[in-house]
Amino acid sequence: MPNLPTLLTLGRILLVPILVVVLFTKFEGKEYLGLALFLGAALTDFLDGFLARRWRQVTKLGQLLDPAADKILMASAFVSLVELNPAATPAWMVAAILAREFAVGALRNVAASSGVVIPAGWSGKVKTVVQVIAVSLLIIHNKLGEFSHLAPLSLWIALVVTLFSGLEYFVRYRRMLASPATDRPAA
Repeated sequence: MPNLPTLLTLGRILLVPILVVVLFTKFEGKEYLGLALFLGAALTDFLDGFLARRWRQVTKLGQLLDPAADKILMASAFVSLVELNPAATPAWMVAAILAREFAVGALRNVAASSGVVIPAGWSGKVKTVVQVIAVSLLIIHNKLGEFSHLAPLSLWIALVVTLFSGLEYFVRYRRMLASPATDRPAA
């Protein structure tokens, strides 16, 4: 039986299709319900890790699912927003953000194959907060009125912070990347 932190992570994954359906369904107030679902899912990202460490319930399953759940949530939200409002959420910006996520994921996989764990750094944590803010504002973009310019602005900030964070990870682990490969066959 999974522990509570793992159940929160699974809950985040299960909220994603509900969020996408809400975002694409036409009804009054869908933006606010979508925002509530997204923020609820984002909150589980903080809670699952916090509780797992505090209660000493860190598991291999949780370590596997947590980063996957984060990527599933953010990628689904960003891709949905490209479709819903391409003027506020240009596809090239979302592609750049997702490319960073894949690149850092690949870096972590290479590190893990060498027995190195790459923890989330400060720039990765800031990136997550900025992305949550950007997605939140983009979800309610049409309801912001005179403040609607904040949504695309927040996406620009998220893009810059996200790319900086990715660069920071690669610079920090450049020696590991430059070291000779082991004799393990490529996957």
